[in-house]
Amino acid sequence: MNGTIGTALTTATALSAGVTGGVYVAFSAMVLPALRNLPAADSLTAMQRINVAAVQPPFMALFFGGAALSAGLVVAELSTGPFTGRSLARVVGASLALASFGLTIAANVPLNNALAGVNPAAAGAADAWQTFNHGWSRANLIRAGAAMAGAALLTGSLLIAPN
Repeated sequence: MNGTIGTALTTATALSAGVTGGVYVAFSAMVLPALRNLPAADSLTAMQRINVAAVQPPFMALFFGGAALSAGLVVAELSTGPFTGRSLARVVGASLALASFGLTIAANVPLNNALAGVNPAAAGAADAWQTFNHGWSRANLIRAGAAMAGAALLTGSLLIAPN
């Protein structure tokens, strides 16, 4: 898909993937290390509050809107021809952004939901935090990498000649 619409869709998709990936990277680089330095009950409470704050319109619009843009770009590229290096970069980049979204839904959200039901003062809270932290951190790093790689490929596709 060439032209102004293709460029605009690719740019918007790259921006949304880059911003969400940046949020995930910042979380891994700053928030999680800070939480790991707190007592488990405090870390658990803080993460529960972060999870509630994250599910608000600004981030949800970016999160779901970015997935919709990614899906739209994949469909548009696969349904128009001819298939070029630019098309391949766009399809792979948008697919990586979608993979980041999918991993969030499949791994991070269920872990968040499980953590929401843990009483920070309960006897097993420290174990619950450790289990959550291990699985969630790994999934967060993977989704961050996928989103950032997708953003890079999408941005790079804008530099590739159309044919």
